[in-house]
Amino acid sequence: MAVPKSKQSKSRTNKRFAQYKATAANLVECPHCHELKVSHRVCANCGWYDGKEVVAQEEDKK
Repeated sequence: MAVPKSKQSKSRTNKRFAQYKATAANLVECPHCHELKVSHRVCANCGWYDGKEVVAQEEDKK
């Protein structure tokens, strides 16, 4: 059975993940309220997704 001869340091282990760079989320326009939202997610402004109201929004009472 193969066994490492010595322990790998934390810095050497973390070098494997150093090349990854996160990218910004793609924003698309909501077809219902025309606000920017993350694609394939429910709109935070109006609560609509795929042409249906998924999350009911409370009316502002003034």
